Amino acid sequence: MMRRFALALISLMSLAAALNAAPHAYGITGILEGRILDKQTGSPLAGVNIVIIDQPQGGTTDAEGYYQIKNIRAGSYDVRYSIIGYTTVVMKGVTILPDLRTKLDVQMETTTIELDVIEVRAERPLIQKDLAATAYSIGDIKLDKLPITAFQDVLTLQPGTTVEGNVRGGKTTEVTYLIDGLPVQDVVGGGLGTNLPRSSISGLTIHTGGFDAEYGNALSGVVNVVTKTGGSEPTYSIRLEKDNWLPESINKQVDRATELEVTAAGPILPEKLSYFTANTFIAHDTRWWQDFSKEFTSPISQEFSGFGKLEYQFSPTLRLGFQGIYSLRKWRDYEFSWRFNLGGLPLRYRDSYRLAAVLSHTLSENSFYTLSLSRYYLNTRIGEGSKDDLTLQPYEYDFFLRYIIAGTRNWWADTKQAIYTFKGDYTTQIEKTHLIKIGVEINQFDIFSDLVKYEPQTTYFGKPIVDQPLLNYSNSYKYQPRSGSVFIQDKVELVRDGSNFSVGVRWDFLDPTAERPIVEFIPISQNEFEQQVTGFTKAKIKHQISPRISLAGPVGVSSFFFLNFGHYFQYPLFDYLYSGINPAQLRAGTKSVLAGNPDLEPERTVSWELGFKHGINKNVVASLTYFKKNTKNQIDSKTLIAADSKFAGDYGFASYVNNAEATSSGLEVLLIREYDERLSGSISYSYMVTEGVSEYVDQRINFEQWGFPLAARPFPLSWDQRHTVKVDADFKLPYDIRSNVIVLYNSPRPYTYYPTRDGFTPSDTSKLLLPNNSRMEDVMFFNVKLTRRFAIDEQGRYTLTVFADVRNLINKKNVRWFDSSGRVGGELGDPGAYYDPRRVRVGARLEF
Repeated sequence: MMRRFALALISLMSLAAALNAAPHAYGITGILEGRILDKQTGSPLAGVNIVIIDQPQGGTTDAEGYYQIKNIRAGSYDVRYSIIGYTTVVMKGVTILPDLRTKLDVQMETTTIELDVIEVRAERPLIQKDLAATAYSIGDIKLDKLPITAFQDVLTLQPGTTVEGNVRGGKTTEVTYLIDGLPVQDVVGGGLGTNLPRSSISGLTIHTGGFDAEYGNALSGVVNVVTKTGGSEPTYSIRLEKDNWLPESINKQVDRATELEVTAAGPILPEKLSYFTANTFIAHDTRWWQDFSKEFTSPISQEFSGFGKLEYQFSPTLRLGFQGIYSLRKWRDYEFSWRFNLGGLPLRYRDSYRLAAVLSHTLSENSFYTLSLSRYYLNTRIGEGSKDDLTLQPYEYDFFLRYIIAGTRNWWADTKQAIYTFKGDYTTQIEKTHLIKIGVEINQFDIFSDLVKYEPQTTYFGKPIVDQPLLNYSNSYKYQPRSGSVFIQDKVELVRDGSNFSVGVRWDFLDPTAERPIVEFIPISQNEFEQQVTGFTKAKIKHQISPRISLAGPVGVSSFFFLNFGHYFQYPLFDYLYSGINPAQLRAGTKSVLAGNPDLEPERTVSWELGFKHGINKNVVASLTYFKKNTKNQIDSKTLIAADSKFAGDYGFASYVNNAEATSSGLEVLLIREYDERLSGSISYSYMVTEGVSEYVDQRINFEQWGFPLAARPFPLSWDQRHTVKVDADFKLPYDIRSNVIVLYNSPRPYTYYPTRDGFTPSDTSKLLLPNNSRMEDVMFFNVKLTRRFAIDEQGRYTLTVFADVRNLINKKNVRWFDSSGRVGGELGDPGAYYDPRRVRVGARLEF
């Protein structure tokens, strides 16, 4: 692990040293616009020079005092406004948001002192009038104040989301994560495929509804991270935080966690070449360290992650950037039923790398384009050594079949995915009212998966059936699918700083480049069948057209409404396409419990939302949003023989199919207060209903195996979180201490109550099993982060920031799951059935 980290770190640092450079946040740009007026007369000022400090971009005002600067990389900047005869104004901390207009009006005063300069802290309007959708933007200053562990935790703080990261009733895998506009998804297993040092993030935007045609392959949400860049002055920082400063004899509520982060940035060739790099090491023993310490040395989990950027500015209109990301993680899982045999659980690894090059060229004041090439590689492994070292032996249980006291989990895996991406987009403004963006993307995948997995058969209640053969989930495949897309988006400003209309459409395709087996089941007895592969047929190329439309406009002076409608889609994970269909394996007679289906169609969602925002005053805005989503073509499993699966003889009888659906609707109320040092933040309330006919891909086959076929009628999904309240309050305490308080509350979520006395049969055999027919307990987290900054020298070049990050301050026992008998943690009283108890991290950051 150390060797891989050292090689990755040396590679990034060597690149920086050799080229003496590093890049800016690229590929994600916005617009700065506004109007300049004479403060005394109110008349427009023509010919005012606008310069973005430390950037080669700028502009001038027209005869009516208006200005507009395009293709500005998202981030925070200082902007200078100057004209002869007027006091120069510098607006500090102007935030540029991706794909949006930042409106900044300035009033200038006449002066006879030519060098007189006024500095003003910029305040972005709380109502973003060109955003006819739901999106939340968080900058690096706010990110640093929040009590979070990783950037993806910010998603759970937004209205309409759950603690696990479900967005508006969708699955957690329905969220796409982008870093500088390029995806970092695990396309085989789902979810985020890499980590990122927090100090490398300039800001992020979270889209939870109505996102534009530019964003594809996402059903529920998009998280777009914009990274930092090197500035005109060299800067360095080092951050250290731990949760076990106190002896464990005093405080055992720790994970034995340590996090160290080192950051460096600055210019090499002034105004031409700059660099940025951040590297993080995280080690901890998890909340189960007391059990782990009996068998293993510390740390149980360790991760190295880093980010490096290089950029060369050929001219004010042309720049070329490079970036590299790596994330290396090694850890052990913990399961309470294995606590007396933790050595039987395999080691796990996840290594990811990404290299990208981006060219950005401004053709004129109205047009620019961006081209990018990237390679993303992700390797996940389970177990050590070769798969041939795996010995398939049944587990040894205690007398009551509760704990696994001997044996090794029959699980070994090696999955590799390389994604080569070309992406280009062109933006132009026509007649000052149409902002048109056209884009194309091509992806070539190289997917390899080798899995050996045998699991014991269990009852619905979790008891192992020791006299039955192990279920075989093994598979091996290698494919080179490809996908691509084209989109066009037109944002029309119907009235300057007023009503706007947006329409877009995207076309996507996926070529699985695979064959689907033709399977026949030959009866060999009354209730037993034999699976035979009689041939193969080429999988179809999948196409998807997704229209998006939105409308927004003012209601009076300080109110604003928006309406949007769109079709959204997500292609199935490659494991659902390819597992268990390898022709060589099938011809050899190898069968697994679930077979992939390369003819699966994309999952599709039709969604619309209606919102209203009202500015109570310049610092406070209230909003009300209603949304509704209908999702079709969800992935499920289907039995391929007409017999009860309990009597099938073997379990090679099911395949993934598109036959599940879900609906969700809800109301979000949000109150935001900003630009007040005494108290700023937000409070939100969400009411949401989420129902479907299946909540995970193999739910149907599991229920049929247990003898409980699912009825084709909707039921509340396990993340059906009806009532949610979230508070984010930032305020100043005595002695210049900043405090950020996060309160997360949600009403009880559903679970299936179907009690048993012996773990094998239900207590009432006449009672039908209805999924998620009961509710658990409510959940509340109270998290706090206290921060104090000290200037070490008089010039302020050296600063020290100390902080304390407290999670679950009141140490509430928040329930994660019940078993079917209504017991928290089931028969064993598994403490993992509760979310983490109180944790306190204390740390410091030195900047110079």
